[in-house]
Amino acid sequence: MNRARLPVLTVLAAALLSAPAFAASPGNDPAALAKIRDTAMQSDYAWERMADMTDLIGPRLSGSRGAAAAVTQVADAMRKLGAKVTLQPVKVPHWVRGIETGELVEYKGRPDGITQRVVLTALGGSGATPAKGLTAPVLVVKSFDELKARGAEVKGKIVLFDVAFDTHMADRGLAGPAYGQASAFRRDGPRLAAELGAVAALVRSVGGAAYRLPHTGSTALQDNARIPAAAVTAEDAMLMDRLSRRGPLSMRLVLTPQNLPDADSYNVIADLPGTDKPDEIVIVSGHLDSWDLATGAHDDAAGVASAMAVLDVLKKLDYRPRRTIRMIAWMNEENGTRGARGYLAAEQANAEKHIGAIESDNGAGRPFGLRASVPAASSKLFAPLQAALQPIGAGVFQRQDALSTGDLSGLERAGVPSFAPLIDTSSYFNYHHTPADTLDKVDPDNLRRHVAVMAATSWYLANIEQPIGRANVPER
Repeated sequence: MNRARLPVLTVLAAALLSAPAFAASPGNDPAALAKIRDTAMQSDYAWERMADMTDLIGPRLSGSRGAAAAVTQVADAMRKLGAKVTLQPVKVPHWVRGIETGELVEYKGRPDGITQRVVLTALGGSGATPAKGLTAPVLVVKSFDELKARGAEVKGKIVLFDVAFDTHMADRGLAGPAYGQASAFRRDGPRLAAELGAVAALVRSVGGAAYRLPHTGSTALQDNARIPAAAVTAEDAMLMDRLSRRGPLSMRLVLTPQNLPDADSYNVIADLPGTDKPDEIVIVSGHLDSWDLATGAHDDAAGVASAMAVLDVLKKLDYRPRRTIRMIAWMNEENGTRGARGYLAAEQANAEKHIGAIESDNGAGRPFGLRASVPAASSKLFAPLQAALQPIGAGVFQRQDALSTGDLSGLERAGVPSFAPLIDTSSYFNYHHTPADTLDKVDPDNLRRHVAVMAATSWYLANIEQPIGRANVPER
């Protein structure tokens, strides 16, 4: 050995011995959680990634070039952070929007030469009219019971389900239930109308903004009866209802979407490996696809970007979790959940090793805390996490038997506890699935709070000592 180098080696050894322990060691002490929270609140990483996704790519419907570009963009960003990236193959639906127009051509009291344009948009999975469209009488119904009672009138008609989104519920913190009630008509209405012989189906848009915005979304239409289906704006649905009360109403409808063969796509998986329990997994996620009317900022670029930012926060702090933190950008949540089902199929035998799964998919409104499908007895274990998030107004902990969120529902049924930010969604459905879901509608400070909640929760779950138990989803 060259003795001249001994002083240098001695200095290096002394420095290593005297340096603070590597950041893997802070565990779940309050100081570590506070640093995670504060680092998230001082970072614009999530905003920058969301801007990349929405402004540079735009819409990302499954099977589209935009969806493929988003896979590449997110994977590259995660590799840049040093994460272990896997692209998990999945076959996804490939539905393409075409021409979509509607016009009221006959109604009682119509002046000669007058027709009225209806603002509408095709629903996912819609069938097509002939290229030149179809013209048929309109039957307006207010419920599934009314559709059934008037079943003999349906054949050869365009059925309009005129059911309003309950904005009063949304304004009072019940936007989710309000959406669930109204979206049932979008999902099942076209199929039921088709079974009764309707030539097309329309639904009143499922959303809160009365600014003549159409809200798209998926349907349960089947190949053997894939009739044209569209959402009309709330204003146009009300107009059609009023005109139908005056007398017979007819409409000319042109919808030319295409249902193409399934396309190849991917879930993007980025792992931050655990130090001493790398086989145990904590998922933090959002869904990568969006509908095609806008750039999907709230739904769900914000969720994906926040999940990506969890890894960025931990890298900035040089924190290494005991368990593996797995960022997943799910593909095809909007019209099939193929990505989630593919992941579950691959990991079913490994479900016990999934300690918890987080997804943000309720928009980028202000988070007030956390929702969790943990056993009731485990709620008290999260007091330190609540305390860490309280300074940013996000200390609420809301336990539920099941969250039933789209991408995590299968894992939850397999016993994996699910977590989601508890979000103010009172204005979410003003933008959701509409042309207005763009970057400018997202508050950067609320987005930072999302990252803080998701990063602190991911770290907490990845390092907690006590077992939190398994989800126990009630039988339906």
